[in-house]
Amino acid sequence: MRQATGTETDPPTDIPTDRPTPARAYGLYLGSKDNYEVDRQIVTGAVEAYPECVDIARQNRLFLYRAVRYLARDEGLDQFLDLGSGLPTENNVHEVAQRFRPDARVVYVDNDPIVRVHGCALLANDASTAFVQADITDPEAVLNAPRTRELLDLSRPVGVLMFSIPHCIPDDTAARRAVRGCLDHTPSGSFLALSHVTTDDPAVAAEGNAMARELGVPWKTRTPAEIDPWLRDLNPVDPGLGDINGWRPDPDQPALAEPHPLVAPYVGASRERQRIYEYGGVLRKP
Repeated sequence: MRQATGTETDPPTDIPTDRPTPARAYGLYLGSKDNYEVDRQIVTGAVEAYPECVDIARQNRLFLYRAVRYLARDEGLDQFLDLGSGLPTENNVHEVAQRFRPDARVVYVDNDPIVRVHGCALLANDASTAFVQADITDPEAVLNAPRTRELLDLSRPVGVLMFSIPHCIPDDTAARRAVRGCLDHTPSGSFLALSHVTTDDPAVAAEGNAMARELGVPWKTRTPAEIDPWLRDLNPVDPGLGDINGWRPDPDQPALAEPHPLVAPYVGASRERQRIYEYGGVLRKP
């Protein structure tokens, strides 16, 4: 990633340092150093209770590559809207999409101001890619943002991306609005690529959600049965919805960076026990 230039180097005044954010916490699993003690504390509690979460976070990032590659290379999509994009790392959406579709345009959306800083720095000289700071549960704000309107033509198919983000919205109505709000404004032939931390055991979901409430973290682990109704009118791309680790696996895809030392000891823990996993896939809007 390039260094920020001009005022982009100035620290924003609205970065929350007294509470964890999903982008900073998730970044730890991918090796990011952009986090605070409050993020590290939350992640420490998470990996102690669910050691497999390190593996599933990293599997999700690998799924991002395969899903975006499929949409750009195989479906020929040249427009992407990445909702809840998180901190930039290796093989970001625009880099993957443009590798297979050089004319691809990407709008990243996140409400975390530290993501804005890094996103604007990364994309400062890229006219085909933009960052919008907005609440993804407010699709009108996302779609009416000047940069969204400038880059995306909503009369043509769009790839709407929500990688490992709906579980960060505990209210079911708001989560469904985030998943469907922007997609519902796109035409037939658009796609949704989605992943959501889930479990097949409602008791495990209840346990995790209680822990999140106790820690003050916005979170809801759902079962597939709770997620599927949001997607019922869409057509899953083969092999369908399920554990994203099994969605068109590719042993030759680019490797991930090393995780943060705090979570590195937990890599591989899912081979011993896996009570939660990332559920999702790629779906076409008929």
